[in-house]
Formats: sequence, structure tokens, C-alpha cells
Amino acid sequence: MPEGAPDGTPERPAGPASPQQPPAAAPAGGPGEPETAPPAPESGRSTEASSAPLPDAEPAPEPDPTPPVPHEHAPAPSTAVSTGRQRLKAGLWPPRASRAQLIVALLLFVLGLGLAIQVSSTSDTSALRGARQEDLVRILDELDNRTQRLEDEKQRLEDQRRELENSSNQAEEARKQTEQKAAQLGVLAGTVAARGPGITLTITDPKGGVESDMLLDTLQELRAAGAEAIQINDVRVVADTYFTQGADGAVEIDGHKVDRPYRFKVIGNPQDLEPALNIPGGVVQTLEKEQATVDVTRSQKIVVDALRPPEQPDYAQSSSR
Repeated sequence: MPEGAPDGTPERPAGPASPQQPPAAAPAGGPGEPETAPPAPESGRSTEASSAPLPDAEPAPEPDPTPPVPHEHAPAPSTAVSTGRQRLKAGLWPPRASRAQLIVALLLFVLGLGLAIQVSSTSDTSALRGARQEDLVRILDELDNRTQRLEDEKQRLEDQRRELENSSNQAEEARKQTEQKAAQLGVLAGTVAARGPGITLTITDPKGGVESDMLLDTLQELRAAGAEAIQINDVRVVADTYFTQGADGAVEIDGHKVDRPYRFKVIGNPQDLEPALNIPGGVVQTLEKEQATVDVTRSQKIVVDALRPPEQPDYAQSSSR
């Protein structure tokens, strides 16, 4: 027996040293129980990694509100604006208008001009815009009366012509109509007295605010309402009557000084004369603004007896001679 093996175990030959194996774990069971193999680790994951705790999940990062910095090669905003302006200018100038576009533009200009004229003609400065309904009705009645007077005058002239044409003694009929016409012209010229229905208009002016142009407006309003004969104080009013303001502020009619109060004696239809003075913005309201008092009295007998001397024309002659 070789030396070194006293217990009779054969000696192994000397060889390379094998790695030291870890001692096998003792089975959990007692003797006689089969050994249980440890569970095989999962593929691709080590046992140490599987036993390590997982880290807590982190929230997703919030987006950065700061706008991204433009790329260094992007065009500057001022360059883009300049390019847009240049394109707009190039599209507008020089103008490229067709014939149809020019015609449409002309029609629109004419339409706008017509609308502007219409608006200016119906502006708020009109005196009748704020008038009451009864005032407007009265104005319309006055216009109807004027139209009726003109129609009556036309009919009268036609009757005279018919009488001259049908009369057996045309010379006598012509003389009769000539006398009637002379009487009418005498009333208009102020060479004969006149009487008839009408009104008496008295203007009291204690402050002296009534001037000659206001009296002229009153006269024109009465004439437009159908006055046939007018007398102011002691002066007969005719077609060529004029009003002036004296050096002392007094009113003069045909060169004659007229004192206050001013009294108009007017022959005409009273139903037409009085409403014409009381229209909105008319004579009465204008005189009352100057602190004057206006009194209108209707009468069926007005006598206009102030006369004017007949004047012989220097150059005009009758064409019947």
C-alpha cells in the first residue's frame, strides 16, 4: 500500500486543481424526502435583478411654454412684411381696370351724389319738419285755395273772351270789359279806393325790434295768401312799394315815415289770410321773437282809402294805338 494512505483508500493521482464547488444546501426535508430543485431563473433576467425592488414611476415632463428659438436660417419677420407690402403695391399700382369696372364705378359715384343731394334737401333745417298735423293740414288747405283762385281767374278770362266772340255788338262789349279792367287795375295801382272782406293786422312793437325787412316779409306773405288791396297806416301799398330803415331807426315806406304801431288793412279772403300768418316759422312767430305783439281781426268790411296819384309813364305807351 502506498504511503500516505493509511486507511486503505487508493490515492488519486495528482492533477490540476478543480474549482472549489460551493457546498450543496441541505435539503429542507428530513432524511428520505426527495430533493427539490431550485426554480430556474427566467430567460434573459438574472435572479438578483428579479429580487430587486422596482423604482417609483416618475411623472411625464410638462411642455416648455417658451416658444422655440427660430432657426438661424429662417427669414426675419421684417423681411416678410416688406415682401408682402411690395406684393400689395405691385398689385394695386399701376391700376388695371377694365371698361366694365369703370362703368360700375361711375354709376356708383352718380348714385352716391344723388343720395347726398337728397339728404341735404331733407335736412333738419326745414321749418315744416317739426310742424304739427293740424298746421300741415292748414298749409295744404292754403295751397289748395291758391290753386282755386288761379283756376277762377283763368275761367273768368275765358268767359270774357267768349263774350267778345259771341256778342253782336263787339265794340260795346269791349268797352264794358275795358271799364271793368280799368277799375281792377286802379285798385291794384292804388288810384281808387277799395272795400271788401279781409283782416286788420296790428303789430305793437314797444321795444323797437321790428325792422323794415320784417314788415316786407309780412307783406309778401299776405300777397301770397291772396291779398288784393293793402294799406299800412296811411300808405297805400302797390306793386313797386319799397321799405327802408331811416337814420333814426324808424321804418319808411315809399319814402314816408311810418310810426308804431303798424296797422295793416288787407282786403282778401279772411279764411286764407289769417292762417297764412300763423304757420310754423311764419310771420307771427318771427315778430314774437322780437317781443312784438301781433293781433289779427277778421272783418267782412275793410275799407282801403289811402290813394296814390296816377303816374304817367315816360317811355311806355299802349300798343293798341
